[in-house]
Amino acid sequence: MQSPFPFQSILLFGFLAILLLAGVIFRAKVPFFQRFLFPSCLIGGLLGLILVNTGLVHFAAHDLETLAYHLFNISFISVGLTRGRKEHNTSGHKKEVVKGSLWMALTQGVTFPLQAAIGGLAVLLFSLFGLNLFPTFGFLVPLGFNEGPGQALSFGKVWETVGFNHAATLGLGFAAVGYFFAFFVGVPLVNHWIRKGSSAPGAGGLPRDFLVGITARDQRRESAGELPLHSANTDSLAFQAALVGLVYVLTYFLVKYFGKVLPPDAGKMLWGFFFFFGLGLALCARWLMEKMGIEYLVDPGIQRRITGWSVDFLIVATVAAIQVLVVWTYIVPFLVISLASGVLTTLVVLFLGKRLPSYNLERTVAIYGTVTGTVSCGLLLLRIADPEFQTPVALEIAIMNVFVVPIVGGCTVLVNGPLWWHWSTGFTVLVFAFIMAASLAALKALGLWSQKKA
Repeated sequence: MQSPFPFQSILLFGFLAILLLAGVIFRAKVPFFQRFLFPSCLIGGLLGLILVNTGLVHFAAHDLETLAYHLFNISFISVGLTRGRKEHNTSGHKKEVVKGSLWMALTQGVTFPLQAAIGGLAVLLFSLFGLNLFPTFGFLVPLGFNEGPGQALSFGKVWETVGFNHAATLGLGFAAVGYFFAFFVGVPLVNHWIRKGSSAPGAGGLPRDFLVGITARDQRRESAGELPLHSANTDSLAFQAALVGLVYVLTYFLVKYFGKVLPPDAGKMLWGFFFFFGLGLALCARWLMEKMGIEYLVDPGIQRRITGWSVDFLIVATVAAIQVLVVWTYIVPFLVISLASGVLTTLVVLFLGKRLPSYNLERTVAIYGTVTGTVSCGLLLLRIADPEFQTPVALEIAIMNVFVVPIVGGCTVLVNGPLWWHWSTGFTVLVFAFIMAASLAALKALGLWSQKKA
């Protein structure tokens, strides 16, 4: 019997929920996933990729990409609304924390343009052999590696409107390869260094709940947040979600307005920066609430749960949305660019990490996970080397996100150079090479590049 109500959207959500639950079970039961710290959302996404591409489950890639796009925007808005926690123990001098944060920011300033330059040069190289790729094909790599699947999807969907067919799927494919480098290369490297005694004291022994991903029955659990609203009035989770929804709607009208006053092509591109405008408006909303004396109504604990929820479902949806046949069509340039980017990124991060004055291993693995996957990947790798977060690196990676905004923000604008300003691919590569050289020079000038350590 035909239902009088449409169920497609809720069934899609239910499908992703089942995949995530399956990922939780696989992580808890399969030692292989525990050994490489594969997050449940990524396991579930890979399972979804198999089910969707084999036709066992019928969900359109477009629907998965659309949902993932909105989840990506929600995660940034929630981050903007979240009030920061006061850190009482930085495990070191403030100057040391700032230096570590700058090192990681500038290392990201090296790897993003490095990956973009590799991608651009590969596009030029393949054109010599008669394979003409879209000018921004290679620039999907830093979006997928350095920024994660959400941004690769966001830009890819916009680039599809200007003639880059299947850009979103290819961007998600590059992001997936980045995750594989983060875990299949990152985890063995950390374990190798720990065995050599290169980490902080007490590193290497991970608690059981961290490995399996589920806390024990009698184990103390972390609080998810507090209730700033009385439950007899409105549920606090509903209120926190409503704040996100308010900022989302305001961002929609802001982007739509700017899109009308700008040239059509530039207006289309703005939708790829929706997350950025959403983050900005969320910060403005938080500032306004502080001025009104009601900032306490935004509970950071619950907002972090909203961020985490959206990111988990985002990763499940983005990986499941990868169309294998599309990636297979471009398999040669895809593999050449992604593998070259992964290998060279690994070598560059190791090279710079061995020349750090202090906390070499902890800072190296934290930034390596970040520039191949996401900040969460960096924190996972850091947790192996520094289980109790005795070093200041966990704090540094948070502060790093402030320092890196102008670098990565500028680079995400420059990947649109061939489309906005009609730059040639070669010229765009030169611009990225200049940024990479400037970041290396800054590392040297700030004393963050010393003699190689054993």
